Amino acid sequence: MPDQSTPSVPAVLVLADGTVAHGRSFGAIGTTTGEICFNTGMTGYQEVFTDPSYFGQILIMNSAHIGNYGVKDGDVESDGVKISGLIGRNLEETYSRKMAKGSLHEYLKANNVVSIEGVDTRALVAEVRTKGAMNCIISSETTDVELLKKKLAEVPDMAGLELASKVSTKESYELGDANSDIRIAVMDYGVKRNILTCMVERGAFVKVFPAKTSLEEVKQFQPHGYFISNGPGDPAPMDYAVATLKQILKEEKPVFGICLGHQLLALANDIPTFKMHHGHRGLNHPVKNLISGRSEITTQNHGFGVDPEAVRKAEHIEITHVNLNDQSIEGIRVKGKPAFSVQYHPEATPGPHDSRYLFDEFIAMIRAQKN
Repeated sequence: MPDQSTPSVPAVLVLADGTVAHGRSFGAIGTTTGEICFNTGMTGYQEVFTDPSYFGQILIMNSAHIGNYGVKDGDVESDGVKISGLIGRNLEETYSRKMAKGSLHEYLKANNVVSIEGVDTRALVAEVRTKGAMNCIISSETTDVELLKKKLAEVPDMAGLELASKVSTKESYELGDANSDIRIAVMDYGVKRNILTCMVERGAFVKVFPAKTSLEEVKQFQPHGYFISNGPGDPAPMDYAVATLKQILKEEKPVFGICLGHQLLALANDIPTFKMHHGHRGLNHPVKNLISGRSEITTQNHGFGVDPEAVRKAEHIEITHVNLNDQSIEGIRVKGKPAFSVQYHPEATPGPHDSRYLFDEFIAMIRAQKN
């Protein structure tokens, strides 16, 4: 394999609380800002980087070595890298996987992702866990900390940001067998490709619609069910999505929401959401299914949650799943309607497949109503 090394360029990371970390540039040279968060997964980094739910965020990968199996075309969840920046202990240019098409360094460079390596990620993660999510800035253009602090002060907080429409598809598109007897309309607020694959593999014909598509237009597809997708940003300002979902619920057809879709289903039922301290991001979050009594190890990526007290007070909502670490609400079902949602990612790419049964339940719910 040819020498993949590149000259070392100094880089600096500055957090909103004043923390400064010096390291080396990786990927593109430049300056980037966003909300800092961390992912505890040891594998699947390319799927994580291309997950639209991470749009607007600078990601700490907690594993000590990231990039050592390179990148390949099939390991993506969207049309490009969605993170705003990357922080790592050791971001590797050299890779050994025979199926790989290139190095992580060249991939991030091609996607214009500014990154920093050589920093103490364990200490950074401990700080985020303690102090909570906050904005940060990475630069390999300047190491002037005071200048970077000024730029960072101008960055808006994640709370209140509507980002879903920025990552949604611009044009509707279809996947699967057009002759299928199961037709699912997908409201795209940042959907992952493998979520669509999980439905197509179960025989569904899906049509993916831009975030702000009217229900009248969606109904022309004559769907048997509606899927409300994951995505980035704060759900609270997404009035357009909540209004559409309220109309969808009146259709009395099966509805399934994941992550942001879970939060939107709550909002459509007058249950508020809130900004979490530092969120849930990783491949090993334990969740209990209160219906079956079984526990699942789940993949998660969210910085907002559903208000637990409001859910418990809502007589028309049933709690179906809870997080075993902090008792946060991980799943709900609307009583008297074929509508349910989960806060985590049952497609789990990357991650364990403990929760893929939820796609089976969604398809079964559609078939039962059709029959």
